Amino acid sequence: MREERSDMSEDDDGGGEEKDSWAPGLGVAGKSRGAPDPLPPPLCDQVLENVIENVLQFLSSRRDRNAASLVCRSWYRAEAQTRRELFIGNCYAVSPRRAIDRFRCVRSLVLKGKPRFADFGLVPVGWGAHFSPWASAMAAGYPWLEKICLKRMSVTDDDLSLLALSFPFFKGLTLICCDGFSTAGLAVFAEKCRHLRLLDLIEDYFEEEEYEVVDWISKFPQTTTSLETLGFDCLLSAVNFEALEALIARSPALRQLRVNHHVTVDQLRRLMVLAPQLTHLGTGSFRSPEEGEGMEHEAHLVSAFAASRSLVSLSGFREVAPQFLPAIYPVCSNITFLNFSFAEITAEELKPVIRHCHNLQNFWVLDTVRDEGLQAVAATCKDLRELRVFPLDATEDSEGFVSDVGLTAISDGCRKLQSILYFCQRMTNKAVLTMSKNCQELVVFRLCIMGRHLPDHHTGEPMDEGFGAIVMNCKKLTRLAVSGLLTDKAFGYIGKYGKSIRTLSVAFAGNSDMGLRYVLEGCPKLQKLEIRDSPFGDAALLSGIHHYYNMRFLWMSSCKLSHRGCEDVARRLPHLVVEVIRDRPEADDEAVEKLYMYRSLVGRRNDAPPFVKIL
Repeated sequence: MREERSDMSEDDDGGGEEKDSWAPGLGVAGKSRGAPDPLPPPLCDQVLENVIENVLQFLSSRRDRNAASLVCRSWYRAEAQTRRELFIGNCYAVSPRRAIDRFRCVRSLVLKGKPRFADFGLVPVGWGAHFSPWASAMAAGYPWLEKICLKRMSVTDDDLSLLALSFPFFKGLTLICCDGFSTAGLAVFAEKCRHLRLLDLIEDYFEEEEYEVVDWISKFPQTTTSLETLGFDCLLSAVNFEALEALIARSPALRQLRVNHHVTVDQLRRLMVLAPQLTHLGTGSFRSPEEGEGMEHEAHLVSAFAASRSLVSLSGFREVAPQFLPAIYPVCSNITFLNFSFAEITAEELKPVIRHCHNLQNFWVLDTVRDEGLQAVAATCKDLRELRVFPLDATEDSEGFVSDVGLTAISDGCRKLQSILYFCQRMTNKAVLTMSKNCQELVVFRLCIMGRHLPDHHTGEPMDEGFGAIVMNCKKLTRLAVSGLLTDKAFGYIGKYGKSIRTLSVAFAGNSDMGLRYVLEGCPKLQKLEIRDSPFGDAALLSGIHHYYNMRFLWMSSCKLSHRGCEDVARRLPHLVVEVIRDRPEADDEAVEKLYMYRSLVGRRNDAPPFVKIL
């Protein structure tokens, strides 16, 4: 699967990740710091708790709320009573009943399931993360629930029906990288949720035979709707366009719309005419379906964009005809987010567009724009805060289209950059060092040098000094992804200077157990650690025993772990769930293909498939 490319970026997986409430060692709901039981307060404390509740309701940060709950019993109870938004970063970290018993007044829930490497096909199908237990528990415990966001969860049509029937005032559903449901479930959901404001399907995966597809769009209420966001660009099946057009016409509050590739450019124009108030638009197919109709459609499309003065975000562009790109010129000066990550556009096609985007802050693009396209971005987009450059071909033997030249240009021209994801085959320490000096506001730095153990493209040296410069000079860095030829020296830099890093991803890097030991002993705020195809073994794993209770998870695949080492961790940390995942039934019992460790208040899960062994 491809790196997630939705408008709703990984930020909850990114820079400013906060500790969630469900972890032994955090002292919020865990027993390891003696968190108090939620006993009823004495009458003499009731007035004080009422005052505290009035104060705590103004705290919106999860970190601040978790800290407040540690003050004393009264604050613990008051914080639980006033929390309206609940974030659970691992659906197996706590049971649904325990969450509901503590937080009884929740209106909005964010729930995550599978490890992030599921996006790259490294988590076997059927691993788990079923939403059904949560749906059943919430249907009984949260009658006033209004909003749910699920990420990497398995969601069934029955789950969607249960949500639609259980919450009379339900307003918003976001499904990110989820699977298991179909258009039949969407149809029930659209029909029963009369107050729906948000339905956003982002990078979800499901396949249906043509005869199984249900016309879910026509199931929305035939009266004026409250819809503010509707996104279905990941759907493979066509929708009833007449029903969609009628739905848009009776949704005056609609601000965000993303359609799939079955919506033609002329149909897109008709939708835009009905909704000139849109601020976010996902275009779907951006080309004429018929030969010889381009000129007529182009003129009409220019007029539609000229009337859409509120647009600040453009995405989609899965099929692009270059002659239609000038149609977006009228809105480019207002655009702050532009997503070309599925469009195979060239530098020559990009340059006329990007010259109009002086206020662009977030830009996602395929590497087909080459270094020349990135140089054009650097020359124009001085306010750029986030850049993602995805590969057209992600295989290891691909030569790629961008290099250190493009990275250097961005670092020279975009000094306000805070987040970068960059896939390439050719990189140099000099380019990374330049970025570390020019872009010291970086919070997220993910450099993915495709291929195994690729060195500095010019000198042949390891990439140690480049990544070392990033952690030394970028003091705000909280998320880091490293790759390429790296020795333990690079990990020594990370352990010494990466004191604020919360998420670290490692691929094809390192040369001994000392590398991982440097990280585990030197990064006190580390929450999420992902490692693949690296030479770290049992000694490296055991070096983090002191820290694992404070982390959300550790993932290691294709490393040098043994069952004995993993069992040692499980024995010494009984409140940590240690899963050994096998891709092949005939795999060697001693070698560990994949290890997934996470903190949990409820112990081992009861829905593990046969290929998962919990130690």
